[in-house]
Amino acid sequence: MSRNGFSVVRWWSIVLKEFLQLRRDRVTFAMIILIPLLELALFGFAINTDPKHMPTAIIAADQSEFTRSYVAALRNSDYFTIVGELPDEEAGRAALAQGQVQFVVDIPVDFTRRLLRGERPALLVEADASDPTATGLALAAVQQFAQSVADKDLIGPLAALAGGQPAFDVQVHRLYNPEGITQYNVVPGLMGVILTMTMVMMTGLAITREHERGTMENLLATPVRPLEVISGKIIPYIAIGLVQATIILVASRYVFNVPFAGSVAAVYLSALLFIAANLTVGITLSSLAQNQLQGVQLTFFYFLPNILLSGFMFPFQGMPGWARAIGSALPLTYFNRLIRGILLKGNGWADLWPSVWPLILFTVVVMTVAVKCYRRTLD
Repeated sequence: MSRNGFSVVRWWSIVLKEFLQLRRDRVTFAMIILIPLLELALFGFAINTDPKHMPTAIIAADQSEFTRSYVAALRNSDYFTIVGELPDEEAGRAALAQGQVQFVVDIPVDFTRRLLRGERPALLVEADASDPTATGLALAAVQQFAQSVADKDLIGPLAALAGGQPAFDVQVHRLYNPEGITQYNVVPGLMGVILTMTMVMMTGLAITREHERGTMENLLATPVRPLEVISGKIIPYIAIGLVQATIILVASRYVFNVPFAGSVAAVYLSALLFIAANLTVGITLSSLAQNQLQGVQLTFFYFLPNILLSGFMFPFQGMPGWARAIGSALPLTYFNRLIRGILLKGNGWADLWPSVWPLILFTVVVMTVAVKCYRRTLD
């Protein structure tokens, strides 16, 4: 073969060199194996667009064989898991606002008396419909349970009550998003997704960029401490994150007409906590990575579970227990609850606190890890 022509020997040498570099780059090699396994596990086992066993609370102001049969029908259904009883409607609204339950079934005080008199009383089922996908099929099922109760209990002398129209009615109230508009759920969640992607990506390259530009040696020669370096690199990106949050907030209100029922201060405080959490993740990944390519790979490996297990794309309650456990360790899960709770539910500080303290704890823990992982030498 001519000197200027294509040489198989030279070509094969390049191929072998690339394989050797891949073998030495352990992070890249791990990503080749782990990312397909992660996607298979998440999409194959964790993702469920027909959520089951959603937490349901009962307000039982009337106790009789009829009400117990209806609660038993709910319990035997795959859609509902009875997690307890609440004292009154106010407690039920608070549980829905904080995301503790997905449904509240309210049995009125005179339900049995009116049923036996043939007055067709009504049960009230209130649902957190901020995510229409999570509640649609379950709410369709509650209407069928009334007939099953009638067939079971309205027999003998009471059989006349079961004829014709249903003996009692089930009224459904879809709270926070009664029209089931998807944008009301998706657009606020996009704020968290965009902040996660940009904040972790930008800070994920912060320290590796110093190494590749050759400026890390100068930085290490200065008397600054690891906490000072890490916090100093984070602060400028907080301003960038707040600008992004403002753009998304304005677009959601004036372009997509998402309701704004809560406080602007609560939105920005939640965004600030969430930005800080993601920046600490990014700076930690940057401390672990050897180069910018590894930083990008680690960022993607972190971003994928966040978008799939946080309740942004798929109902959180529809995932198996192990997936919810992983999702409960991710800051995007809590930010989704915060931003949707503020915009759609008008949640106050008491309702927000159960999702605020995990973000603070996450930030402190990851910042501690980042300081420990910060390398004081170039080796």
